[in-house]
Amino acid sequence: MASPYRVMRLILFFDLPMNTKEERRIYSKFRKYLISNGFTMLQFSVYAKIFPNRTSLFQYIEGLKRNLPNKGSVRIMGVTEKQYEKMFILVGGKSIQEESITEDPMVML
Repeated sequence: MASPYRVMRLILFFDLPMNTKEERRIYSKFRKYLISNGFTMLQFSVYAKIFPNRTSLFQYIEGLKRNLPNKGSVRIMGVTEKQYEKMFILVGGKSIQEESITEDPMVML
């Protein structure tokens, strides 16, 4: 098993305009892109994806940049698995999807 200090999580936050039918279509397309690329929704417009190491995270970011919407705000933050595990949940709890993800991408609980 990989060290929790080497395994990385990419947390992606986004706010996209949704005033017109076209803007809603772009929002939906971006959200589907994230899900089809292994992201799990933590909260509305907050998604996370696990990577085995820093190198693979940074390589993925380059591809992500080519699939960003033209308008809105998209931010990312890479954290180690150890840092991610220290996240406090103040209200609510982990989603079913979040519970099933481990640092070993081939293992689901």
